Amino acid sequence: MIQAHSRDWWRATLALCLGSFTVFVNLYAAQPLLPELRQVFDVSTLAVAMVMAVSTLTLAGALLVFGPLSDAIGRGGIMRVTLLVAAFCSLILPFVDDFAWLLVIRAVQGFVLGGLPAVAIAWMGDEFDKRALMLAVGLYISANTLGGIGGRVMGGVAGEYGGWHASFLTVGLVSLLCLAIFWRLLPAAREFKPAPLRLGVALGSLKRHLCNPLLLGAYLIGGLNFFIFINQYSYITFRLNEAPYSLSTQWLGMIFVTYLGGTLGSALSGRIAQRLAQPACMMLGIAIFMAGTLVTLSEGLPLILAGLVINAFGFFLCHSMASSWVSRQALEARGSASALYLVFYYIGASLGGFYLEPFWQAAGWWGVAMASWLVLGMTLALSAWLWRKERRVAIVDASP
Repeated sequence: MIQAHSRDWWRATLALCLGSFTVFVNLYAAQPLLPELRQVFDVSTLAVAMVMAVSTLTLAGALLVFGPLSDAIGRGGIMRVTLLVAAFCSLILPFVDDFAWLLVIRAVQGFVLGGLPAVAIAWMGDEFDKRALMLAVGLYISANTLGGIGGRVMGGVAGEYGGWHASFLTVGLVSLLCLAIFWRLLPAAREFKPAPLRLGVALGSLKRHLCNPLLLGAYLIGGLNFFIFINQYSYITFRLNEAPYSLSTQWLGMIFVTYLGGTLGSALSGRIAQRLAQPACMMLGIAIFMAGTLVTLSEGLPLILAGLVINAFGFFLCHSMASSWVSRQALEARGSASALYLVFYYIGASLGGFYLEPFWQAAGWWGVAMASWLVLGMTLALSAWLWRKERRVAIVDASP
């Protein structure tokens, strides 16, 4: 097994972080472009939100394919090929002039973007020892946040000077460069043991994961938190694009620098987990997320941005803990277990806009905040329930 801070650990962690960065650059580059795309294609706020929703929805479906497939054929090849196809999708998008075709290509792109997230943590679970895994997962999820920032900032800045076409072209070229480095750095898997791909066995593993309350609780926490978090960012772009803020595409892209709060939260998650139980860390992250949403209700732009930083810190702290919790609690088919967590995660992202839209129409950002607290209250309760379950198991194990 690869140990923390060894040469192979650094190579593998850097490669997977770079791959994660590439995935989220492609996935989120469109988000700061939503107000412009709404005007160019003359569609509603709910319709233009589908540019994000179709990608996250097909990504969720892809996880159910790539997770079990990786348990049978290995994980490295899946990551390399899917990243290549995703980059080409971004290079094709600038030549699309029909909204329906834009959604189709984004849907295909979302599917192939599922290749790396479906298997990366499982790859680490195979190759890294326990301490190396916990440290690497925090860094890996930090790269998620950097990819989210990079995609949105690149998309916003390129869109300001060259329109939405330039945004996708820039992201596609950057993705090819990142893929070349990823391809060279990722070490060959040594501990992976293939299992024959049998549909019945794969479905049986998924069923057992869903019947495991310790896993199902984490799945719901990840999905419902992301249900709120990512869609808050979509609606904040509409809020800040309007008076009195009237931010341009470039500056709408720059608001996603607030994701750096999530980068910090993810990077610190491994250290915090050495002091607190993982479910307690999840509770802490959700409480911080709720507090940040309160801060965004301010009318001042600096305080709104501070609230988004706090939200990102809390969300990614919880997400890092929930992800590594799943890898630890899965007793079999780790690829499928990790993939199932992300299925919940990205289905949440896809559906959150439909939930928040009526609140937005009825009460603007105040409505979005109230709707957010309703859901976050549920995930806070779920985290507390996992904490109690873990403590009971520890008491039983410690009994003579």
